[in-house]
Amino acid sequence: MKLNPLAPAAGSAAAHGDRMQESAAALPMAAAVVAPEVQVGAQAASVQRAQAQMAQMPDVDAARVAEIKEALARGDISFDPRKLAQLVQRHHGSAL
Repeated sequence: MKLNPLAPAAGSAAAHGDRMQESAAALPMAAAVVAPEVQVGAQAASVQRAQAQMAQMPDVDAARVAEIKEALARGDISFDPRKLAQLVQRHHGSAL
């Protein structure tokens, strides 16, 4: 038996290509593809709300920063780095 490498094998998809295209064309097209509803958890919803609120805020209130710097320089307000460290650790937990 001699094999012809250019001829498709009997029973292969290539040998039945015309029939496959005809049967595919006969299939009805879907009217619309409906995506499944996605439900987000409470934590994700909270994060989305926070992100939306942050997007509306200015990056930095330069006037307020200048006001605080001046008050620190005049001694009107004090700065305690240990107290700040305690507050940061309390707010963020012991992960720091």
